[in-house]
Amino acid sequence: MSLFELVERPDLDSPVLVLALDGWIDAGLGAAQALAAIVEATEMETVAVFDSDALLDHRARRPTMHLVDGLNTGLSWPSIELRATTDRHGNEALFLIGAEPDHSWRAFSRAVVDLALEFGSRLLVGLGAYPAPVPHTRPTKLVSTATSAELAELVGFVPGQIDVPAGVHAAIERRCADVGLPAVGLWAQVPHYAAAMPYPAAGLALIEGLARIADLHFDPGGLPAEAAASRDRIDSLVANSEEHLEMVRQLEHHVDAMEAADQGGLPTGDELAAELERFLREQD
Repeated sequence: MSLFELVERPDLDSPVLVLALDGWIDAGLGAAQALAAIVEATEMETVAVFDSDALLDHRARRPTMHLVDGLNTGLSWPSIELRATTDRHGNEALFLIGAEPDHSWRAFSRAVVDLALEFGSRLLVGLGAYPAPVPHTRPTKLVSTATSAELAELVGFVPGQIDVPAGVHAAIERRCADVGLPAVGLWAQVPHYAAAMPYPAAGLALIEGLARIADLHFDPGGLPAEAAASRDRIDSLVANSEEHLEMVRQLEHHVDAMEAADQGGLPTGDELAAELERFLREQD
């Protein structure tokens, strides 16, 4: 039984498949804000619709009932769709959007990669963000998970071995590795103290990362202005506490020292794992 229904079969030229599903690790709503800006700036065509009854737990993601004067006029169900679009330069892309599946991750990963191969995708890119011990006063950095060392080095990575909870993107990435399709996850580092609020700088960094790594150029819309306004708000909040000011100064010193040592300004694996586990506990 197929997990998806093919709606259209567009003639695509070596598209990049971008994963931007709700529900997995997305501190500061970085991936969500990047996707929202891209959707607003482009026209998308639905290519395939996945079986939400088979993949989603509707008690966890309940449909929305629309009431008019007490009458049930319909339901809006959570969905998972594959959509096609083009960037400002005419480069073609596929976007997998909607809810992260609750069930059948292995079968879902096979189906997604099968679709990617069917449409001749040259690369798969996942978007996400996670809390890290970094200051909001420095540019947002991206790190990668990837199917090859070459791709990881293009973006940057956290050295050493780290064991952290995975989203469905990790399963899709591993399936890509099995079939020889290059895949890379772009992860924006969000200051751990700002991870529970919208952090537009993360969304902006992800859109810029798509341009640099996948040659996909999308209009960031209002994200630059929103990132500047967010920086001002956090500056004001931090300024009210000497403890917070000292925390930011220590983070700045840590990142700057690593930059000076030419290590990319990345926190250690233990620091990242600790912040990620704390973030996930708070989400639960």
